[in-house]
Amino acid sequence: MAAPRTTPRKVFGRIPLPERNFVADALRAETVGGVLLLIAAVAALVWANTPARDSYASVSHFHLGPAALGLDLSVEHWAADGLLAVFFFVAGIELKRELVAGELRDPKAALLPVAAAVCGMAVPAAVYALTNVVGGGSLDGWAVPTATDIAFALAVLAVIGTSLPSALRAFLLTLAVVDDLLAILIIAVFFSDSISLPALGGAVAGLGVFWLLLRKGVRGWYVYVPLALVIWGLMYNSGIHATVAGVAMGLMLRCHPREGEEHSPGEHIEHLVRPLSAGLAVPLFALFSAGVSVSGGAIGHVFTRPETLGVVLGLVVGKAVGIFGGTWLTARFTRASLSEDLAWADVAAVATLAGIGFTVSLLIGELAFAGDTDLTDETKAAVLTGSLIATVLATVLLKIRNAKYRALYEAEERDEDHDGIPDIYEQDDPAYHLRMAEIYERKAAAHRRLAEVAGGASEQNDGPA
Repeated sequence: MAAPRTTPRKVFGRIPLPERNFVADALRAETVGGVLLLIAAVAALVWANTPARDSYASVSHFHLGPAALGLDLSVEHWAADGLLAVFFFVAGIELKRELVAGELRDPKAALLPVAAAVCGMAVPAAVYALTNVVGGGSLDGWAVPTATDIAFALAVLAVIGTSLPSALRAFLLTLAVVDDLLAILIIAVFFSDSISLPALGGAVAGLGVFWLLLRKGVRGWYVYVPLALVIWGLMYNSGIHATVAGVAMGLMLRCHPREGEEHSPGEHIEHLVRPLSAGLAVPLFALFSAGVSVSGGAIGHVFTRPETLGVVLGLVVGKAVGIFGGTWLTARFTRASLSEDLAWADVAAVATLAGIGFTVSLLIGELAFAGDTDLTDETKAAVLTGSLIATVLATVLLKIRNAKYRALYEAEERDEDHDGIPDIYEQDDPAYHLRMAEIYERKAAAHRRLAEVAGGASEQNDGPA
């Protein structure tokens, strides 16, 4: 007896309607945050390259905070260690949601974005390492070009006005979630100072209390916000990067609604905190991290020093090759086929767009070369340069296919029966076809009546005076 034939899985096929709606809402928020991030980055560059550059350095290096608690930090460090914890808290919630209700819930569906993200981090690291082995540079910055900045990438999409199909947007979002998780693991494992066991034990105990309160259903920001600050402070003093605390707390939130709940606690809290992250935390981090000199000499060093050249090549070449290669290999060895509406050129364009590494790349650059101010600034310039080159290349590739994207987007949005559900999601529903037949019949009847009225008027005009 012949084995039953199975329908090949489609790569970048149509995603379920609830997931599509969630992705649309999430990307809308990310796009707004990305525009603010772009504005903050430009403001930092202008501030640091005008006669007011001294005031930029003074503000960035101004210290404040309780020294007795080990928190007498500069404004720049507060932005990197404090505000970015909010960003990673939201990233933790996004990851939890993807694991319980999104693309990462199904192992088969998760394989593609996970493989693409892993290859998209491994290949840039390899490109950086190869560049520095050949050029005799430092390998300390191998992790700098591994991260993707989804907010900045979406801001680019908003600025250039392209209309990516929802499947590609969902892939980009899920890819970025996995990318954020891997980035925080890299920071925790490779860029932690000497560990203070008492502080680490206190942070773990605080996380335990946080988890217990959530499970008991305790509510009230006045309970969780002070506890979160204590956990963050202990994690910072433990020697492990403080942003790990944000991810850990985000992962603890419940992200599936129970009976009678319209939204889960995780979704509700993410809705409240995301504006703080996208509108304040990340732009302020960019403002105090992206302010580097862009003189001709500094730009020249980006392409002549192996450390900085490795960052640029990692972002521009490594990211594109890694993500495209990981996607193609996954499709090849799982016998999945690409959606008929898309081409591999579209995957290459999205992979190139993922070469925009800004927020986390700047953070890792500061950690990797913490003892060398000049190299830290040059690495930041390399991140900005690589991200700009990736932006230009992605813009060209996406614009070539933009007419196709617009047609796909319009097809996804079409709702001729005005029931709030895009028609493309109802095409296999007999009730949908019945409704559409009724709509077309009403339109045809209206046209017939108009024709009859017009015909009658014509006969009257042609009659005897």
